[in-house]
Amino acid sequence: MKKLFVGSNLLRSSNFFKISVFVLISVACFFLGKHWSDDGFRRLVFFSSEPSRSPIVALSPDLGKTYNISDLIHKSHPIPPVLPPPLTPPPPPSTVDLQVFGIVDENGTMSDEFQIGDYDAESLGNQTESESGDGEAELTTARVTVGRIEVCPEVMTDYIPCLDNVEAIKRLESTARGERFERHCPKEGTGLNCTVPVPNGYRPPIPWPKSRAEVWFNNVPHTRLVEDKGGQNWILKENDKFKFPGGGTQFIHGADQYLDQISQMVPDVSFGNHTRVVLDIGCGVASFGAYLMSRDVLTLSIAPKDVHENQIQFALERGVPAMVAAFTTRRLLYPSQAFDLVHCSRCRINWTRDDGILLLEVNRMLRAGGYFVWAAQPVYKHEKALEEQWEEMLNLTTRLCWVLVKKEGYIAIWQKPTNNTCYLSRDAGIIPPLCNPEDDPDSVWYVDLKACITRIEDNGYGANLAPWPSRLQTPPDRLQTIQIDSYIARKELFVAEYKYWKEIISNYVNALHWKQIGLRNVMDMRAGYGGFAAALAELKVDCWVLNVVPVSGANTLPVIYDRGLLGVMHDWCEPFDTYPRTYDLLHAAGLFSIERKRCNMTTIMLEMDRILRPGGRVYIRDTINVMSELQEIGNAMRWHTTLRETAEGPHASYRVLLCEKKFEKKVESSVDKHHTKKKKRKSKGKRP
Repeated sequence: MKKLFVGSNLLRSSNFFKISVFVLISVACFFLGKHWSDDGFRRLVFFSSEPSRSPIVALSPDLGKTYNISDLIHKSHPIPPVLPPPLTPPPPPSTVDLQVFGIVDENGTMSDEFQIGDYDAESLGNQTESESGDGEAELTTARVTVGRIEVCPEVMTDYIPCLDNVEAIKRLESTARGERFERHCPKEGTGLNCTVPVPNGYRPPIPWPKSRAEVWFNNVPHTRLVEDKGGQNWILKENDKFKFPGGGTQFIHGADQYLDQISQMVPDVSFGNHTRVVLDIGCGVASFGAYLMSRDVLTLSIAPKDVHENQIQFALERGVPAMVAAFTTRRLLYPSQAFDLVHCSRCRINWTRDDGILLLEVNRMLRAGGYFVWAAQPVYKHEKALEEQWEEMLNLTTRLCWVLVKKEGYIAIWQKPTNNTCYLSRDAGIIPPLCNPEDDPDSVWYVDLKACITRIEDNGYGANLAPWPSRLQTPPDRLQTIQIDSYIARKELFVAEYKYWKEIISNYVNALHWKQIGLRNVMDMRAGYGGFAAALAELKVDCWVLNVVPVSGANTLPVIYDRGLLGVMHDWCEPFDTYPRTYDLLHAAGLFSIERKRCNMTTIMLEMDRILRPGGRVYIRDTINVMSELQEIGNAMRWHTTLRETAEGPHASYRVLLCEKKFEKKVESSVDKHHTKKKKRKSKGKRP
């Protein structure tokens, strides 16, 4: 009886009841879990209880099976998202100390130590080659089809669309100030729609530096300069070549002796150190610039397409930087404070006309503290009219606050001031006045000349430059004036752009043999800060680069010139001011994906074909969605094209289109064929 009582008390114990309930719930959960697991849920992973030196994971037997997780969630019971409580952002710091700009590393920090994937010409992944021609190679399948583009008539061999627009020139109200030498581009829809033909007997250009002294006659078959300037040691014709003795109208004994004289007159000119970028006005065949290259100076030689219309063509055929340009009624397409020295030797420009408006344009482009070298008859001849011109020049340069540093023989050298002190101390009413502070001296695209003195930056921007070659890699002060969204990271962007292009071009040099293929005249069609050109210079590729800054983007020309490079403003919806067959390499990175919103891509490609030499190359680096059309256009122009993936692989958002303008026998246009047949019919009809 007592034992029964004790058992009764045990049943009544709260501890016993709790333990029993816990055991029953555990058993129920076990069987329910097993039932769910059999219904398709992945089984749990248990650790093995077997002894071992290292833990062993026992894997579920369902390992390797895949399940649709969304089917496991009942559609009628969606799980609402758990939203975090709103956070109050901390106040921004009073100052930001940004140390580096580059690539995010594995630790989530920024680093400027980064690499670009190797560019292997033989093993770059997938590629699509396409070569135009009758049955030569299969065409790439593309989203668009472009018909074969015809060859232009032979009369267009030296055609420059915006300078040879005869109808537009005839409609000009006045040509007194040289308006006929300005840009008069064809209207939309009436531009170039064919490929410009090569002259009869055209040959691959003579390579630099041999080309400084001679070029093939058939490549520039024009003898007007020989007839007019042969006695001045400019140019001679000898058998199948033109020879360039190195002289000029004012330096018939040679450019080297002339440059030595300038250096002796003003030692601070210091070619290749203080003076790196020069403008030569009315350049002739550009011997001045050609011989400065051996002194580590880049000279942009300019001249109009006038009675000596092929002088710029000779300069480019020699491998010297040159452009067709004229001092007329509009600003030249170069920024303020671009040139360390401006040179005019018998350039036939009346600098004092219209209150000196043309010399004021020189002043705008001349760097603070830079030099203007004038070699002309008024400097040394004592005829009354010439003496009056000299006095007018002295009066004008004094009002511009230029200092006549030295006058010797037939050369006079002035220096521009380094600040605005002299300008502000002039008497009231002195002409020309200072330009308004609101005037942008770097705005140049179709901007009229202004009869005012461009102000020098009070903070010294544009004047305080490192000597060459240090200035190539030194972020200039004017980097801060470029109209872009970034402010603090500008110097980091400058460095990153250079590193990016140096890596890529290093691979081009190694894999595509850029030092061996005869590159000389190079154009970067969308130059940015000039990183592409800077990388070529740093890697000692023996070429020069014209950095083109499109009007559709930020005006980075001041930065390009401050680092010792050449550049120009341009709108790629219009033709470029140069002769046909003048560049060995055209480089376009990110150009077409931007300009396709404004311009016709076929128009740009035809312009590229016009200025590219036979045998020349084109490298287009752009987004995938423009490449098929560009390749089709290239094929239609009889280029050999190869579309390559980058080292980033097939899923990268961009590609590289490598093109070569084939060096082929002269192709006759349909118009010329018609005239040839007509002549044959006439000759057959004649009686013997």
